Amino acid sequence: MKVTPFKSIMAGNVCLAIALMSAGTVAKAEEAKPIFNGKDLAGWYGLNPHQLVKVAEDKKKAAIEGYQEEFKEHWSVDKGELVNDGHGPYATTDKEYGDIELELDYKTVAKADSGIYLRGTPQVQIWDTTKEGGKWDRKANLGSGSLFNNSDGAPGKLPLVHADKPFMEWNHFKITQIGARTTVYLNDKLVVDNAIMENYWDKTRQTPLPAKGVIHLQTHGGEIRWKNINLREIGAAEANKTLRGSDSDQGFVSVFNGKDLTGWRGEVDNYEVKDGAIMCKSGKGGVLFTADEYEDFVVRLEFKVPPGGNNGLAIRYPGKGRAAYDGMCELQVLDNDAEKYKKLDNRQFHGSAYAMAAAHRGYNRPPGEWNYQEVTVKGSTIKVEVNGSVILNTDLSKVTEFMKDTPHPGKDRKRGHFGFAGHNDPVLFRNIAIKRLESGE
Repeated sequence: MKVTPFKSIMAGNVCLAIALMSAGTVAKAEEAKPIFNGKDLAGWYGLNPHQLVKVAEDKKKAAIEGYQEEFKEHWSVDKGELVNDGHGPYATTDKEYGDIELELDYKTVAKADSGIYLRGTPQVQIWDTTKEGGKWDRKANLGSGSLFNNSDGAPGKLPLVHADKPFMEWNHFKITQIGARTTVYLNDKLVVDNAIMENYWDKTRQTPLPAKGVIHLQTHGGEIRWKNINLREIGAAEANKTLRGSDSDQGFVSVFNGKDLTGWRGEVDNYEVKDGAIMCKSGKGGVLFTADEYEDFVVRLEFKVPPGGNNGLAIRYPGKGRAAYDGMCELQVLDNDAEKYKKLDNRQFHGSAYAMAAAHRGYNRPPGEWNYQEVTVKGSTIKVEVNGSVILNTDLSKVTEFMKDTPHPGKDRKRGHFGFAGHNDPVLFRNIAIKRLESGE
C-alpha cells in the first residue's frame, strides 16, 4: 500500500562504527578500549536510576548534579581498581552505548549484592551465592551472571551454570549485547545464551530495551572492586552476521540465489537483482512472491532502504490482490524518519502489520545501512525482530480496529506465499531464508 506522510519519534540515530565493504562482507571489527583508566573517575559519574525515574522531567538535571558529591564519597580508585564501599549512587558511564562487547573483572565480599546495568536497565546479576548470603529464596544458589530482572520463566532469568569463584577472588565477565539479545560468559562459562534482555522500566515488558543507553555499576551493601573494564562497539555488519548465525544449522532454506529471480512469481519485471540483492525498480511496484506457500514459518533477511524508502513484506499472500488486505498482512518496510511520512498512522511505520498493529520505533539503522530482520508467523500471531530487538509481537485474530475502518478480509488466512510489496522505491533485500515450523514449535 502507498503510505501517507508522518514524522517518526525515532529515539535517536544508531551510531554505526563499521561500514559494509560489499554485500555479504564483514568489515574489520573495532578494537576493545578501556572505559576506566585505572587512575581516577574520569568518564564516570554518579546516578541512581531507581530514584531518578521518580523525579519530574524538569528536575532531573538538578537531581543528577546532586548525586555527584555522594558519588565521590563512596567510589575511589585504589591500585588501578575502581572501588565501591557498598553505598552511594551507581557508577555510570558518561557515554551511551548500543551494540557492545564488554569485558571486566570484579571481586566482592560475603553478603554483597551488585550488578551491571546495560543501556540503563537492570541487570546482569552479581551476588553472594552461598547459603550464608541469605538469598537462596531468590535462586542465588544458582549463581551470578543471569538477567535477573527478566520475567519468571523467560530465557536468561536463571544462569545456565554456577560459575562464581570464592569471595575475594577475581571473576571475569564477557558480555555481548546486540539489540536486546544478550550473551554472558562468567569465568569462561556460558551463563546466558543469546537471551532477550527485557525492559525492566516497562512493567508490561512489551517495550524493547532502548537502542542505546549508559552502563551502570551497581552499589548494593558490600564492597566490590572492578578492574580491566574494556568495551568494544559492534558495527552493523558484525551485528547482522552474529544475529543470523548459520542458516543450515538452524533449519533455514534459502529462497533467493543472489543471482536472479528463479523461484519467484508475480511482478517479476518490476524487480531486479543488484549486487546480490532483490531490488524493486524505482517507480515500479507490486508484489513479488515465492513459488512455494507457507503456513507457520520464520523468515530471516537483511533489508536496506534509501532515504524515504517504502516497501513491505507480504505474509501468507494468496498470489493476487493487495498484500495488506488480501494476504494475512503486509509488514511495513519503511524509512521511519523521513519528513514526508510525518503524518502516518502509528500502524504504518516499519515492522507494523499495516493498518492493524503498530510496531515500536527507534530500532532501524539509518537509510543506506543494512538491517537484519526475523519474522515468526505462528497461527494468528506475528513477531518481528529487527537488529536484535522485538518491535512487534501481536495476535491478529484479536485485532478489531483498523485504520480508516477498512476491513482486512485476508488477515485470518492460514497459508500463503511470502513476498515483497513494492511501492516505487529501490528498497533492497538479501540473504532471504525461510524455516517451516511444525506444530508445537
